[in-house]
Amino acid sequence: MAAAQLELRVAALETEVARLKQQLGEPIEPKKHWVDEIYGAFADDPAFEEAMRLGREYRESLRPKPRRKPAKRTTKQGKK
Repeated sequence: MAAAQLELRVAALETEVARLKQQLGEPIEPKKHWVDEIYGAFADDPAFEEAMRLGREYRESLRPKPRRKPAKRTTKQGKK
């Protein structure tokens, strides 16, 4: 490539970089996480509390029940 063509390309790139820097220089509002937007939306809501209670009961009903230990048997042989 000729030196003149390189100078033109470098000038075009410098112009584009300056434009991009100007765009980035503008304050961009940080995106909020969705949890932060809804946190506390159901505070003191009786319907929400009821839904949480019912969900907890359902999950607990799915847990395996603890096994009961069999009662100890006494044999007549052990007693004299």
